[in-house]
Order: sequence, then structure tokens, then C-alpha cells
Amino acid sequence: MNHDLVIIGAGPGGYIAAIRAAQLGLNVACIEKERMLGGTCLRVGCIPSKALLESSELYKEAEHTFKDRGINVGSLSLDLEKMLSQKDRTVKTMGGGIDSLFKKNKITRYSGHATITAPGKVSVDNGEEKTELEAKYILIATGSEPSTLPGIELDGDRVGTSTEALSYDQVPKHLVVIGGGVIGLELGAVWSRLGAKVTVLEYLDRILPTTDFEIAKEAQKIFEKQGIEFQLGCRVTGVKANRKTCDVEIADAKSIRCERVLVAVGRRPNTENLGLAEIGIALDKRGFIPVNDHYETAVKGIFAIGDVIGGAMLAHKAEDEGVAFSERLVTGYGHVNYDAIPSVAYTNPEIAAVGKTEEQLKEEGIEYRKGVFPFMANGRARAMGQTEGKVKMLADKQTDRVLGVHILGPRAGDLIAECAVAMEFGASSEDIARCCHAHPTLAEAVKEAALAVDKRALNF
Repeated sequence: MNHDLVIIGAGPGGYIAAIRAAQLGLNVACIEKERMLGGTCLRVGCIPSKALLESSELYKEAEHTFKDRGINVGSLSLDLEKMLSQKDRTVKTMGGGIDSLFKKNKITRYSGHATITAPGKVSVDNGEEKTELEAKYILIATGSEPSTLPGIELDGDRVGTSTEALSYDQVPKHLVVIGGGVIGLELGAVWSRLGAKVTVLEYLDRILPTTDFEIAKEAQKIFEKQGIEFQLGCRVTGVKANRKTCDVEIADAKSIRCERVLVAVGRRPNTENLGLAEIGIALDKRGFIPVNDHYETAVKGIFAIGDVIGGAMLAHKAEDEGVAFSERLVTGYGHVNYDAIPSVAYTNPEIAAVGKTEEQLKEEGIEYRKGVFPFMANGRARAMGQTEGKVKMLADKQTDRVLGVHILGPRAGDLIAECAVAMEFGASSEDIARCCHAHPTLAEAVKEAALAVDKRALNF
């Protein structure tokens, strides 16, 4: 079969690249080995985890905070099976939506494992037969998978990754999370809210290593008040899975016995068995595929985007790369501003950021001014009863251009969008401060932080 473009992988990067390329008039094919389109993000990542985060937070509110608002729910009980089924319905519905988008845009789907046999040639093996495809261009968008540590064998039951932690059939009495990053904290929060004792073990002396330190430090204090335990500077040397328990072994410390272990120590690119070495594509020392500014690999006509090329392993980063790739391929123009890609941790409160951290600015010798505004001084946050956290804005000392914004607080993931747009257009803190923000809204905290850069916050 002949196509203009063959894409390997139907995750956020791959399926979005396919749709945009088809919109631009290319004959596009997309290969996916999983039954459902959408990749890790949809099947066992972003979407199901957010469904559980939302459900578990509602459960926690019903248990603890509704009564403070005069809402008496009576006897409260957890139906975990129904909660998990709601998550699964969400995933299934969205997966079907991508199927419909493929049909709408006349994208040909091939099911099976893809191997690049030569420039412009891909073999698809579905377990029963092989289909040979030819295309002028090939795009690799195979995403990533969870990493593990030496001495830890994943058994898919007692010791697992985020995939298993999305579907525990019972709330564990004690869950140990290895890794204090976003994935570990989000899923740890889910099971903590539902009644588990949660202990987070982190090798570094802090959680959320890529987050602004001031924000991460305050977040840890809030999570501890919520009941999550942290052991920092902790090196896990092994995990022994028993029939009903696990023993987590720690260097220079007593081992921890628990019911389940969630290994959340990062992700690694999916690059195995694609035929890359055979066609002349060498991986870097971390296993990523090197590409140039146009996402082209060392082999002409073969490109890569998303988690397999490194950088922030975020679905929306892969989506933007997919659009930029397809547009450049057809129009000659396509660009991603990597300085304005937001990140979000969907804990409660949420943590969101865009641009440089304060530590990065110091390391780079960039002079800056800082504005901070707490949610406790925001009327909407007060009305919601969610006053923990702050907005922190960093601006260039000379030009006032916004260099970074970091938010710990209610709906931070939504609030960061304004800041990302501002940075994309090169806004100053004065620009944001001069824009009228509706009252009472959480977004006023962003305006106040912008005012605080010039030491003229109005409500704090």
C-alpha cells in the first residue's frame, strides 16, 4: 500500500499529526498495535488518572467538607468498582472519538507492530499476516513506557507501575510510592483520599524535582497535612513481593512492609524493535531518537516527535510537535515555542507552571523581579474554601518580560493557560496587570501577582 505519510503510533503526537496532515491534503496512514487509539495518555495515563482524581476528590469532599457547607450526605460508602467503571467509560468514549476523527479525515489505520525496513518502507505485523507499506515520509511517534529501578521486578500485581495503580481492585491498606514526581503524587493522592496509607519514597532531597523549589516545598507541606508521608533522600535497593504483602528495602534504613508498591520513577522512550539500528538511526545515551530542528532523524524522510525525542514528556508537547511537523512538511512552516509549554500536576491543590523556575534564572545569571500573591487573599478562593497556595510570577528586571509563572492552588491547570498565552506573545508583567480580570475569579490572583512584581498588589 502506498501513502504520502505513514505514522507509527496513535498517541497524542501521532494521531494529531495524522489529522493535521490529512487536513493539509496528504494521504495518511497510522499504525497502532493497541486496539484503542489514543496511546498511553488516553488508555492508561492522562485521562483515566484524571477521572480517578476527580472521583476521589469528590469522595473526600463528601466525607470531610460538605458538612461545613450545610450539606449532609448521611452514610457514605465507596463503590470502587463503579468508580473504576466510570473511568473506563470515559476512556472508551474518547477512544471512539479518535476513531471517528480518523474516519472523518480519511486516515487509514493499520493494526499491529511496525518495523521500518528501509527508508520509505514499513512492515506491519498483526500476528496473523504482514502488510508492507510504502511512503514518502515516515513519522515515529511511539511514545514512552514506565521505567523501573535495579533490584525491582515488576510483577503487574503487588509491584506495578501507573498502569496497575489505575485499576487496583481494592483500596490498599498501605501503598508505597517509589518516586516523588507528578505521576507518583497524583496516583498516591487518589488512593490516599480513598483510605490508603500512602508513603512516598524519593531519592532526592525534595519532591517534584523540575518544579520551582518554593512551590514544591509548600506543596509538600500541604500533602503532609492531607496524610501522605514522605521519606526524602531515600535510596530503594529492592522490593520483595510476598503473597499478600511487599517488603521495600531501603539503603541504610529499615525496610517497609506494605500491601502494594507503585514504581513511579519516570518514563523511557519506546524505541525497541522498530528497526532503527538496521536503517542507520542511532539512539542517544538515554535511548532517545536524535532529530534536527525539523524533527528529521539521521535518515532522510524519517522523522520523530513526542516522548521518543526527549524533552518534556507531556501529551500537549507531543501534540504541538505533531502539528508543527505536519505543517512544515506541507507548507514549509511549523514551530513550537519550548519556552511556553505549560506543565500541570493534578494534585489538590493543583500545581502548574510555564517558563523558567527561580532556580534556573539564578543559575543562568538572569536578573529578575518576583511577584507573589496568595490564594487566601482571593475572594473566589475564599468562597470555594480552597485558599492554600499562591501565584508566583518572575519577570526580567530590565524589560519586565514574563520569564516564568508558577501556581500552587485551585484550578492552577486552567489558570496557567493565560500565562502561557502571555509568554507566547512576549508579554510583560505590566501587560497582565493592566488587563481587566472578572471579579470574583481565581484569575484575579494572576493579575495580583503581576501587580506584585512592581510591588503594587491591591488586595494583599
